[in-house]
Amino acid sequence: MIINKITAAVSALAMTAGVLTYVPKTGIQEELPRTNAASSYNYAEALQKSMFFYEVQQSGKLPDWNNVTWRADSMVDESGKETDAVPGGWFDAGDHFKFTLTNAYSASLMAWGYIEYKDAVDNAGLGELYRNNLQWGLDYVLACDKGGGKMIGTIGDFTGGSTDHNIWCSAEVYLRKHHLNNGDWKRPSDTISNASVAALSAACLAEGYLVFKDTQPDKAADYLKHAKDLFEGADKIRANKDVGGMSGMYNTSSWLDDCMYAANWLYRATGDKSYLDKIEKDYIPNFPLENQSTDRKYTWGLCWDDTSQAAALLYAQNTGSQEWIDHVNRHLKYWMGEDSKPFEGSITSKGLSWLTNWGCLRHATNTAWLAKLASDTIFKDDSSLASKYNTWADKQMNYCFGDNEEGISYVLGMGSKWPQAIHHRTASGIHDDHWNELGQKSGGNEGWQTEYAHTLYGALIGGPDSKGSYGNYKVSDYQYTEVAIDYNAGYTAALCAMIADNGGSPLADFPLTETPTWDEWQVAAVINGSGSSYTEVKAWAMNHTAWPARVAEDIEYRYYFDVSEVLESGLTIDDITVEGKSQQYGEGKQGHATVSGPYKYEGDTTGNTYYALIKFDDGRAIQPTGQSEHRDEVQFRVSIPDGKGGTWDPSNDWSYKGGLAKASDLKKADSLNKQITMYVDGVLVWGTEPDGTEPAPYTVPGSSGSTTTTSATTTTTTSTTTTTTTTTTTTSTAPTTTSTTSYTDTTTETTTTSGGGENTDSVTKWGDANCDGGVDLADAVIILQSLANPNKYGLSGTDEHHITEQGALNGDVYENGTNLTANDALSIQKFCLNLIKELPEK
Repeated sequence: MIINKITAAVSALAMTAGVLTYVPKTGIQEELPRTNAASSYNYAEALQKSMFFYEVQQSGKLPDWNNVTWRADSMVDESGKETDAVPGGWFDAGDHFKFTLTNAYSASLMAWGYIEYKDAVDNAGLGELYRNNLQWGLDYVLACDKGGGKMIGTIGDFTGGSTDHNIWCSAEVYLRKHHLNNGDWKRPSDTISNASVAALSAACLAEGYLVFKDTQPDKAADYLKHAKDLFEGADKIRANKDVGGMSGMYNTSSWLDDCMYAANWLYRATGDKSYLDKIEKDYIPNFPLENQSTDRKYTWGLCWDDTSQAAALLYAQNTGSQEWIDHVNRHLKYWMGEDSKPFEGSITSKGLSWLTNWGCLRHATNTAWLAKLASDTIFKDDSSLASKYNTWADKQMNYCFGDNEEGISYVLGMGSKWPQAIHHRTASGIHDDHWNELGQKSGGNEGWQTEYAHTLYGALIGGPDSKGSYGNYKVSDYQYTEVAIDYNAGYTAALCAMIADNGGSPLADFPLTETPTWDEWQVAAVINGSGSSYTEVKAWAMNHTAWPARVAEDIEYRYYFDVSEVLESGLTIDDITVEGKSQQYGEGKQGHATVSGPYKYEGDTTGNTYYALIKFDDGRAIQPTGQSEHRDEVQFRVSIPDGKGGTWDPSNDWSYKGGLAKASDLKKADSLNKQITMYVDGVLVWGTEPDGTEPAPYTVPGSSGSTTTTSATTTTTTSTTTTTTTTTTTTSTAPTTTSTTSYTDTTTETTTTSGGGENTDSVTKWGDANCDGGVDLADAVIILQSLANPNKYGLSGTDEHHITEQGALNGDVYENGTNLTANDALSIQKFCLNLIKELPEK
């Protein structure tokens, strides 16, 4: 389990125990002043959440500092090995493509914002978080460099009609769908010779050198080395028609702007005037012109395919040229609708400069970034002009947060209301591939999923129409509902400037750990046939996981039945047959199930409850990747012999009473049967056993198969503990997996674990609550587990990992001498994060 995810989980546990904790996230060391009275928005919060969005977009094995508790490793095969030609990087948008073009462009604008407003970002406590996210993008771009300007261009299923765009599932299981479609575990990739891709890559790596040269000199030197080579290659290629897998998605149209942009950055990184000389000799004479005019192009706006205005501003900054300062001035006047040439788009009633329906807010915030920076640099000596452009830029940004016609935030997870239909696969957590009903009021006649699993905090959505109206768009209206790394890029840079102007404070409790809003594992069942001697059931075992999306090899479920009438009629258990009938997968394939039984249910004191066991040979075939994959159908029968005088009555069977008689269709909710219990990796995850045993509180699946508890049941009358053992069985004795249940009657909500008292001589190591010889966040976890679930994890707990007497002594680090409380766990967290220097806390 990576450290920040443990921290988030520990925080959630502490709050469950009734203690409000303050656990700083990466780079946040103290509470900072709130925003200035002149601003109604917290721009530091917005920047913090923008970083969260970039962490959602991370591909491959996630870094330790990733804060998204519902994300896990992706693009790995069944052995856990990364298979992309270049691991890492950011997914481009709401799909799973990786484009070097947009990774480089986004990293460049992010780096630019930090370079210009480093002190403001650092003083807000967001410097380390920002640099971590920036470096994630830079390192991917670096790894895509193949020398001489050639680069990996696209990674993703761009063959066969762009199958990536036809697949809707979470990133964690996407490669399994690719494997189903293509039979392999490696996505397609290409190598292209494209001057725009190479130049933007050179630019971001030169900026990376400037950001990291003082703190990571070796890494920075590598960035600069590659930046120089990439720029040289781009300048030789001078063409961008080789787009490879980007075709139809990112068709680059002009290379000169990107080369001029990159040359400016290499001049800044090296001080080598030859880069400026090349701009003056080769690029300025060929700078794009307005249609049917000799004027240099000043219309349109900054984006991945047009960096000409960013190049112009950089050149004006680098040289102080009045000619180019005037050029930037005209570009910004045009965006305000004050130039002689009318603005190409429209200006809404609330002041948004709306350029195009495809990501209009992306264009507005990109230009806001140029305006903010120009106000603070090339126009700083003209206070009237600087104020004018700065005010306009603020209006564009604040429009995104709620100062708009709809009164909503177009930044997801900011404010109290934002668009509901979002073009993003992993955030949806969808399992059946039917995605266009997401965010709608109804799932239609079929009752398709409309609820999103996750809040995509910090993502800037496409935006409204030209009148500022935002309709009841569907996910397929992607020009409005899309999110993308390049949409957030200029917006993020502008936030750096806005923090410098307004201050702000990141949220100390962000992000909170998400817990499921629906059952991740389910069993649905209907009667497939019945008679005087048998009950035949058709059932689906379903995987609807999204916290994170995942698969499991060990999956089974149990159908319970009462044998009282069978025994009373003179038959024995040996007369009962449990057998499999038709099923979805053939023998030898993942998803095939073995049906066996009957097995005696040990939780029944009468001894008359037995069950059929349906155990999948390899449950990983049940995956949340499509309509046929998210469930596995098995038909099975429980029967007695005909003609032997026996009696078969299912009405008293526990699972039958779970609604089987009324279930009409496996596709409908009435078929969900919580009295057919399901187990994943030996743990009860769905349903209620006949003795009342229910699933334990939700746990966040950790790395390497570990789990960390994130919520706890606080009010119970009966506490149960399930111990799982694996044995070789016969049909009349024990099942493949047996469950033994013990009972403890309680009348209070929690039981307090005793602390160490005054005897500190017995302490082996302060803070070492799990007695493993070290002090880390796992010690905080075991303390909080012992408080939240004392019957399982307390001093007398049934779990093998319960806290011990020695652990309780070691863990009593807050106001030593009292009972263990959540404050002891909090002190350990603070010690691990270097907020206090020693334990026990004084």
